[in-house]
Amino acid sequence: MSAAMAVAGQRVLGWGGRAAALCRGLRTGLPRLQDTAGAAAKETEKQSATEQSSSILQRNSMRWDGKVYEEVPIAHIKATYNNTHIQVVSFDNQPFSRTSCGTEGFQNAKKGTAIAAQTAAMAAAVKARTKGVLHVRVMVKGLGPGRKAAIKGLTMGGLEVISITDNTPVPHNGCRPRKARRL
Repeated sequence: MSAAMAVAGQRVLGWGGRAAALCRGLRTGLPRLQDTAGAAAKETEKQSATEQSSSILQRNSMRWDGKVYEEVPIAHIKATYNNTHIQVVSFDNQPFSRTSCGTEGFQNAKKGTAIAAQTAAMAAAVKARTKGVLHVRVMVKGLGPGRKAAIKGLTMGGLEVISITDNTPVPHNGCRPRKARRL
């Protein structure tokens, strides 16, 4: 193995004296690394189960408003081509607010625009803020034009977005699609 490292060092740095010094360093460094790794493995075996579980809890200590990630409310955004629905629910699916572009007064083709989605998201955020929601996780579903605008509307309405998850259903070549539209 050390011969392979010597050849690799010579190829990288050329055939000069520096290559020989590098190879000597690699040969002496490898046993040291193995000793260090062995010592670290022995230390982890000595730790009891309670110490390991406390270290796991320390890693997941991020909190928003005193709540862990799983207890932060969720904002569901369904962005279709013709409308955008926004619903803010608690972690156990108790609704805080629900709006869509149609309930905000947009009609017909205007419901499927980014401005309408942003306005609906701002209204949902304001309703959720009155019920004490400050931070949300966002779950986006659909490919409509209101995807990004709705997330921006939530932040403009006063909610802090913690994470964005895309839940758009993607078929694995299941059903036959509709025939192509002719223009």
